[in-house]
Amino acid sequence: MKNKILLSLCFIIGTSFPIISVADLKAEDAIKFRQSAMMFMRWNMGKIKKQVVKDPETYNKQQVIDAANVISAIANSGLGALFPANTEKGKGWKKTRVKPEFFEQPEEVKKRATKFNKEANKLVAIASSGNIDHIAKQFDVTLKACKACHKNFRKKNKKNN
Repeated sequence: MKNKILLSLCFIIGTSFPIISVADLKAEDAIKFRQSAMMFMRWNMGKIKKQVVKDPETYNKQQVIDAANVISAIANSGLGALFPANTEKGKGWKKTRVKPEFFEQPEEVKKRATKFNKEANKLVAIASSGNIDHIAKQFDVTLKACKACHKNFRKKNKKNN
């Protein structure tokens, strides 16, 4: 029942807005979309971290599986299309933090993104097992793969974004 409701909601939302191709995106919109995706992924990473790392007595298997599925879905969504050329400057919801090096090293970005996708997919499989220790280990590997891009390709956070 829950899946039918979710599917219906996705259909309604998907058909309620005009289809926007990547080629039609303004830089500001691309930055907003990628910032939104990253924030949603961060929120779901936080759910897993709380339940399997910081406060395991709050563990809820289905919530962790759902969060892992969201992370995997975002990782595999073609997020790279939201990084068109010349979007290392500009503002979405706030100033972008992507460094110019992101656009200068596409093979390295692809390598790191592929690794993150692989680890996010493993997280889904391991979350389904219900073994908190294994989930925590894979969560750490997934988080490190995610942060691998941040290390070289994202500017440090500044207060006045």
